[in-house]
Amino acid sequence: MDRFGLLETFVSALNEGSLSAAGQQRGISQSAASQQIKQLESDIGQQLLHRSPQGVSATRAGALVHEHAQKLLERYELMLAELEALDTDVAGTIRINAGNFLGRIVFGPVLIELGKAHPDLNIVLRLEDRLVDVVREGFDLAIRAGSLGDTAGYARKIASLDTVFFATPDYLDACGRPEQPEDLKRLKFIQHHEDKSFGHFDVQKDGLSYQAPIRVGFTADDPGIIVNAVCRGMGYTRAARMLIQKELDEGIYEVVLPAFTAPSKDVFAISPTKTIPGSRIDLVINAFVDKLVELRRQAEFKVVEGKLTA
Repeated sequence: MDRFGLLETFVSALNEGSLSAAGQQRGISQSAASQQIKQLESDIGQQLLHRSPQGVSATRAGALVHEHAQKLLERYELMLAELEALDTDVAGTIRINAGNFLGRIVFGPVLIELGKAHPDLNIVLRLEDRLVDVVREGFDLAIRAGSLGDTAGYARKIASLDTVFFATPDYLDACGRPEQPEDLKRLKFIQHHEDKSFGHFDVQKDGLSYQAPIRVGFTADDPGIIVNAVCRGMGYTRAARMLIQKELDEGIYEVVLPAFTAPSKDVFAISPTKTIPGSRIDLVINAFVDKLVELRRQAEFKVVEGKLTA
């Protein structure tokens, strides 16, 4: 077997922590993965792995080989991406992972339009509210809002979304409308499980920062459930203004603590390798950025228009 393939199996074994998991990732048996590691050790002349019932770990030589092998594999992926960029035809399969809320409202519609414009492009979209590892899980692109956490790959900030706290007018009629940040403790906050508040949000007014206490009353991992809870008067939550501007205009929702600015939320594009201009990944990211800019401009226009006619 070629040494490049042996290195791929070796890197998978250490990344996954076991030969069986490496075999599954590489599409081979555990025995075949073990044989490939032994062949690599024979070629290099060094023991690379410590083997135990709990899994595998790197020897000193193995740690050095792992570091260089990862760089070699990344350069190989970068080479493939650059070769892809040379091709003017947008074709092939692209696997994308995104969160449910932004995925349904923003990215899904964008990908549908891209699919129509490029018939030879096979788009596989998976919506889930967890931070995926694009390298280990085989995604070409992941879009995430908020904290990145520990993830492999290359992250690029593509937007910073203005957010607002919002609830139904009926809920605020019943509980009272907060005027100061400390008044938020009277209300119940409906929280997405990945959007932890840690007891407070930092809000701003006239260039000064204040801590707004948060009393969590409900936590869920599905945006639809969170929105439904808000609509049924269970509490208030936070979202990008541009995603709920229509409902705000129609009076379905009302901004909570409107005199203060809620924290913004950054949006990142994460890919296994650096994005090459002109590649399929670059095409998709740019389409996402254009859509986010369009939606933000629309939301800003509605806000300004509302102030002028008030």
